[in-house]
Amino acid sequence: MLRGFKDFVLRGNVVELAVAVVIGAAFTAVVDAFTDSFLTPLIGLVTGGGGMGGEFTVDGETFTYGAFVSQVVTFVLTAAVVYFLVVLPMTRLAERRRRGAEAGPAAPTQVELLAEIRDLLRAEQAGTRAP
Repeated sequence: MLRGFKDFVLRGNVVELAVAVVIGAAFTAVVDAFTDSFLTPLIGLVTGGGGMGGEFTVDGETFTYGAFVSQVVTFVLTAAVVYFLVVLPMTRLAERRRRGAEAGPAAPTQVELLAEIRDLLRAEQAGTRAP
């Protein structure tokens, strides 16, 4: 049971997913800092100021449209980076593999599999004959 769990955790997809989550979180922090430091004040300058980069008041209620615009731009920037740095290269790689330009992972040959089985049987027999 533990071996199955170890195989699952060490499989390439799980490790890649973990790396993607960590990098995504770090990238989100960078985009948020950019938005807070540059974009929100810029929206405030263009639209007439306000604490959140642009706001207006109607009947005592304050609407902070600058914060909304900042978040929309943050989303667009994040989506663009993910598309151009992750999705597009992976799509091109998959197309190359379909065309045969780049070989996928090589499967073991029958001889290699038989040699592995032989070695496992020898190791098992050596373990059962020991006193």
